[in-house]
Amino acid sequence: MTRFVPLAAAVLLAGTLPLQAQQATTPDTQQPANGAAEDPSPTEDAAVSPPPEEQATEEATADGAIAAAQPPREVGSDWPYWGGDAQATRYSPLDQITPENVGQLEQVFTFHTGDLPKGTAEGKYSPEVTPLKVGDDLLMCSAMNILISVDAATGEENWRFDPGVPNQAIPYGATCRGVSVYSNPDAAEDDACATRVIQGTLDAKLVAVDVETGAPCEDFGENGAVDMWQDIGERVPGWYAVTAPPAIVRGVVVTGAQVKDGQAEDAPSGVIRGYDAVTGELAWAWDLAAPDENRNGPPEGEVYTRGTPNMWTTAVADEELGLVYLPMGNSSVDYYGSNRSDAENEYATSLVALDATTGEEAWHFQTVRHDVWDYDLGSQASLIDYQGTPAVLLPSKQGDIYILNRETGEPLTPVGELTDLPKGEVEPDFISDTQPVSEWHTLRKDPLEEKDMWGFTPIDQLWCRIQFRRANYDGFFTPPSTDKPWIQYPGYNGGSDWGSVAVDTDRGIIIANYNDVPNYNRLVPRDEVTSKPINEMETGESGGANAEGAADPQAGSPYGISVNAGWRNDLTGVPCTRPPYGGIRAIDLETGETLWDRPLGTARRNGPFGIPSFLPFDIGTPNNGGSVVTAGGLVFIAAATDNLFRAINIETGETVWSTVLPAGGQANPITYEVDGRQYVMVSAMGHHFMETPVGDEVIAWALPEN
Repeated sequence: MTRFVPLAAAVLLAGTLPLQAQQATTPDTQQPANGAAEDPSPTEDAAVSPPPEEQATEEATADGAIAAAQPPREVGSDWPYWGGDAQATRYSPLDQITPENVGQLEQVFTFHTGDLPKGTAEGKYSPEVTPLKVGDDLLMCSAMNILISVDAATGEENWRFDPGVPNQAIPYGATCRGVSVYSNPDAAEDDACATRVIQGTLDAKLVAVDVETGAPCEDFGENGAVDMWQDIGERVPGWYAVTAPPAIVRGVVVTGAQVKDGQAEDAPSGVIRGYDAVTGELAWAWDLAAPDENRNGPPEGEVYTRGTPNMWTTAVADEELGLVYLPMGNSSVDYYGSNRSDAENEYATSLVALDATTGEEAWHFQTVRHDVWDYDLGSQASLIDYQGTPAVLLPSKQGDIYILNRETGEPLTPVGELTDLPKGEVEPDFISDTQPVSEWHTLRKDPLEEKDMWGFTPIDQLWCRIQFRRANYDGFFTPPSTDKPWIQYPGYNGGSDWGSVAVDTDRGIIIANYNDVPNYNRLVPRDEVTSKPINEMETGESGGANAEGAADPQAGSPYGISVNAGWRNDLTGVPCTRPPYGGIRAIDLETGETLWDRPLGTARRNGPFGIPSFLPFDIGTPNNGGSVVTAGGLVFIAAATDNLFRAINIETGETVWSTVLPAGGQANPITYEVDGRQYVMVSAMGHHFMETPVGDEVIAWALPEN
């Protein structure tokens, strides 16, 4: 599930067949359950696999139900995918708006979704929506999954469809990051649902509606909806939810789901499923603990394997190869691992490439071994060309950025090994004493020292220094402890999260915004745990108001977990580490070198005790959401907790324009064109975990018309 650090008030002023049943594993980082390194050369079976293009042809011929590769929708005039283009680079070729004229931007329209929290939803809204622009229309979902079409030039509403998601379905927050669009190649242009909008909902349904009218697609599932609770097990509202747009490849809708973390080992499965984009029928299932047995669903009376790692974030797909790339999370109990299966250990916190036509694994690349830090992969991967090789660019929460061969998963940039890591006293036989790290580029900063402790006054700083000395801290990958707290740095929001990176493919520049905050954690012995898992709560009880890990029971393990996300001073709310707490960096795609690095976010809304300072200093705030880069030489980003939407010169890192939003901008922006006029747009809907004001606005800007 997605993670958020509520620090706003805390910031102070200063298409293939499977490549083989045997995997083409990645040499330096892929490990078996015991943590021993594998042979660094690709497997013989992987080396002799037929080219993916040939396999795709064979599959399409052998099984007419599988769609052939379709040409991707072009980005530019449109913004047809959540990640902008089919490669999820968040790059637009539009160049009308430049560093020289961006100061002339004017607000063109504001659209209100009308979806604001009511009743038990109060304090639980984090919409995060990024609209699509397809043809003349903007296509979006609200926090509670209301589908809406809006005229892209005027902001006038075309239609809306409300699937009726109840408040009880909200997990930690009401979130719908976006929708996906699919055109049926076998349908006539004027057929109902020839092009359809597909979303996953908080109550775990796949919903498909006609792009022109918003009417449910009657041929999809039952009256336009597929129930994803099928074969999951006990239906507990809020435990299993979809918050990310699905990937659609070769006519298959591929989706995972968010499983509310920290509740119990016996949690809903993290199964990934593919559904026919026209009929909604199950095409395949990938249950990592029973991939063959449950390929077509579990046997009658059984369910998909409980408690396995899930994919709560957004996948990306290669239509030509027929592969879909899944950033996987952790097991259902994040901070204790000795009860996990070998399969969980193998796939947790890995990028997994599946054949989108069959659901069979092609390869996987693990970024953390035996993850007990909640370092699940939150970012959507991007597809790039790297020195002539089709590649996958993968950011991580630890700040590492990897570049992998798209077909095999083999690293194309150096991957190193951390060795002789601390193993702690709680489960030393489980903790891996080695971990992979990127030697090409990392956003991670140096380990903390006592002198890094900070506060609003000398007394605050002294208090934080005392807490530093009280805690276990042995640097990166300090293992969990129960006798006293431990410092996790980066925290589970550190590095890159769901907003992902943007890649200017023309200039060869990666833009990565990041968080730089620790967590202050403690494993809580079972006899001290007072919270109940979500499936044991009585009607009316709520466990969703707190951030993940704040007081999670982790039922089935010996410990609950207490997390101080961002390690805030209990009295002032100010972090115990000095700013900046978030930044934005430009990285040379060819060399991995940093071109510039700046704090992201001002102190205007932040201060001790939650009192805004109104100071415009760039001190770097926590941020949630990503950026867009354009051929015009600009980076557009909101994300920070200062409620500003800004444009940054991609060559220098200088902020050349900004405007105040009416609510928090924790969403990825877009840019598009109508009748030769370039627009930029972002949702200002706020985020309760980030402590930014909640709203319902979608706002568009453009240069003045001549």
